[in-house]
Amino acid sequence: MKALIIASGRGKRIKNFFSPKPLIPLLGLTLIERVILTAKKAGIKDFFIVVGYLKEKIKESLGKGEKYGVNIEYIDNDEWEKENGVSVLKASPFLKENFILLMADHIFDYRILLELKKQKLEEGGILCIDKNPKEYIDLNDATKVKLKNGYIENIGKGLKEWDGIDTGIFLLSPAIFDALKEAVKESKTTLSEGIKILSKTEKVRGLDINNNFWIDIDTEKELRIAQRELLLETGKITDGVISRKLNRPLSRFLTKFLVKTKLTPNMISFISFISASLAAFLFSLGGYLNTFIAGLITQFSSIIDGCDGEVAKLKFQESEYGGWLDACLDRYADALLILGICLGLSKISFSLNIWIVGFFALIGSFMNSYTATKYDALFKEKKVKPKVRVGRDLRYFIIMLGAIVNKLFPTLFILALITNAETIRRIYVFKKKVKIKIQEFSLRDSFKNVKISRILK
Repeated sequence: MKALIIASGRGKRIKNFFSPKPLIPLLGLTLIERVILTAKKAGIKDFFIVVGYLKEKIKESLGKGEKYGVNIEYIDNDEWEKENGVSVLKASPFLKENFILLMADHIFDYRILLELKKQKLEEGGILCIDKNPKEYIDLNDATKVKLKNGYIENIGKGLKEWDGIDTGIFLLSPAIFDALKEAVKESKTTLSEGIKILSKTEKVRGLDINNNFWIDIDTEKELRIAQRELLLETGKITDGVISRKLNRPLSRFLTKFLVKTKLTPNMISFISFISASLAAFLFSLGGYLNTFIAGLITQFSSIIDGCDGEVAKLKFQESEYGGWLDACLDRYADALLILGICLGLSKISFSLNIWIVGFFALIGSFMNSYTATKYDALFKEKKVKPKVRVGRDLRYFIIMLGAIVNKLFPTLFILALITNAETIRRIYVFKKKVKIKIQEFSLRDSFKNVKISRILK
């Protein structure tokens, strides 16, 4: 399926130092780059982009799409000062089949497109609407939609009664072009007018986006809101309490600057690993000053460890290899830190107890990470936050506290205790979950057998 992106307008309401508006930067990418890469994540790789105001800058910036792994063709709109319906109409010679229509200044979650692509469309169109708009959506400026039997009855900014907000995300058939031609004859040049004409015969259906993120960026305030919301989206359901309350706010602050650099997520993973290695070395030297500094660096490493995933998500650089590399480096860092603590303690008083406790702390840390995948999957499936989660964020925080108060042996003991106890708890929880699934399967199987027996009878 092809996508048509409208990017011809000027955008007078926002101070644009990177004119034209589609090239305004947002967390390391321009607005139109975000739209393209979001659509690509949903499986769309062929784009038509309608350009007008300062079109050469957009063409120069995006090229043919090779650097994004997509194909881009441009449609010139010399009437770019007119409303958006004219821009869509310019694409009529190029699109003879159903297509996705997007706006260059609407940022959204790729899952909206995944759901939209599942819909069957023979004629007319489907408009993604937001039935429960967030508080930051400007309802005074938003285009409202009134539904009847799931189909659009009316659309416009001035509607007093409405069922949803137009998100600017469409699945359309070429019938939209005939509707727009009819609207233009009446001197009505907005896309909404074309949708009105198309909806007269119940041909345009509304599809709720189910609380997925989207925002129309027309002002500097909305640009700041988009930045805030995109950063919040980088969090994980399975984040532990230390990660949620301490690490994420700090890592997101750093990520705002990191996305503007050429640092890749893998490079950031190495920075986190090197930081942890430095902390391990300082721990091995012994002495309170070295221990104190090592504790702070350990926590810094934990914070930076969140930045690689945030940058990867914000810049669409997520990869299976990157996640695997990060996990490998984390395990090495965990081992080095515990080894460093044991070496530092041994310089004060060599004791077999240090190495025994250190061994259990190390095994507990490794098992904590090893069991996390299946444990976290239980909560990702239900989309709920775990009430209890002993993870890397908590382990590093405990090490920092132990270093500050200069109580490293009790710190090792606490790590050994809680990590192994958590592993045992996870094994029990997962076993219980598997039993419930087996019972549910058996119950469903029994019902199927009953139904089959009745049919045979």
